Amino acid sequence: MPRHVLTAADLDSVAEGAELSITPDTLVTPLAREEAERRRITLRVVEHNSANRVVAIGADHGGLELKEKLKGFLRDWGYIVHDLGTDSTDAVDYPDFAEAVANSVARSDATCGVMIDSAGIGSSIAANKVPGIRAALCYDRATARNSREHNNANVLTLGARLISAEAAREILAVFLETPFAGGRHQRRLDKISALESRSRKT
Repeated sequence: MPRHVLTAADLDSVAEGAELSITPDTLVTPLAREEAERRRITLRVVEHNSANRVVAIGADHGGLELKEKLKGFLRDWGYIVHDLGTDSTDAVDYPDFAEAVANSVARSDATCGVMIDSAGIGSSIAANKVPGIRAALCYDRATARNSREHNNANVLTLGARLISAEAAREILAVFLETPFAGGRHQRRLDKISALESRSRKT
């Protein structure tokens, strides 16, 4: 199996000061190493069998504080966190980070993603523009469970100003623990995929 190559261009969508998970056989180009060092991007090596425990997480300035709290919970639960920024309270645009999280999931660099802004709505809209992504804005345990059981959502979006950190922790736990139910729901997902394919052709 050929090794994955990480180039400087692959780091374009990674925020300064963020953390990127790579496997032991990833070939990192010299320019990529220089770029990572220049932008303080940490390259964390994870084993292949840990791939299904990688969660990509991102936030804009409104979601930064909650992102940092959720990272701690994820690590406590044994997940590897792929932090795609932001890393300060300076104003930034949520679509940039939603795209980075969605692309990480679409490329299978992470099993699922979490994106946080003030309301969660914009990030859901932005992430869903990436082919293969099913981003769900969840605001309680029931919506988190439904998004996974019925929709096989692979990106969770949260509104940091609308829910407490404890509620976000519970929502995230349910989202991660709930499997897709399949059955009649698969037929509906197939129709969503077909709709996505038709839209790309127009």
